[in-house]
Amino acid sequence: MANAISVIALAERGAMFDPSAVFYMEKLVTGPEAAGVIDITAPVKVNLQKVAKAKHVDISSLTVVVLDRPRHDQLVKDIREAGARIKFITDGDVAGAVEAARSNTGIDLLMGIGGTPEGIISACAMKCLGGEIQGRLKPKSDEERERAQAQGLDLTRVFTTNDLVKGDDVFFAATGITDGELLQGVRHGENYFTTNSIVMRGKTKTVRVITTESPISSILA
Repeated sequence: MANAISVIALAERGAMFDPSAVFYMEKLVTGPEAAGVIDITAPVKVNLQKVAKAKHVDISSLTVVVLDRPRHDQLVKDIREAGARIKFITDGDVAGAVEAARSNTGIDLLMGIGGTPEGIISACAMKCLGGEIQGRLKPKSDEERERAQAQGLDLTRVFTTNDLVKGDDVFFAATGITDGELLQGVRHGENYFTTNSIVMRGKTKTVRVITTESPISSILA
């Protein structure tokens, strides 16, 4: 099930890449064990082999998160032919990126094209978790391509975690709206509602999972 979440990512002024020129980005995300071995310019099978080797498992043990979109038909075929498993998600891929970087989630990578703003938010999470994201801008129209060129953006460039978010003075926070593997959704009781959140800090690499009970009267006041 896709995990609808509310996300806040904070960094120093000017530290985040400006995503206004191109809305979509091809992304490759993995966790600390395989950080430094992935290459978004390499074939899918090569990346799966590298991640499997870094994690000391077979490719058949890997699970890749992919947005369920027609544009990913070839990607899905390549992943399956390589022998890895796929977990499809229906919405924004930030939760999938975090799952790929956290341990004991059953997710090893995120692959595919999604929103550039979500890529930057995911980069903030990678700063906190020690994972890695690589991305390439994918204009969806001639207008976006012209706008990117006007801003001097190289559409062949591979953006790294540090390109998307500079420095480690970053914070990431997410609260579950609907249920998913990353977070539980909002629970409503007779007098209280309960939320499940994850809060991370780049400098200390701390990760806090927080359950909050709030009186319903507090939001009706």
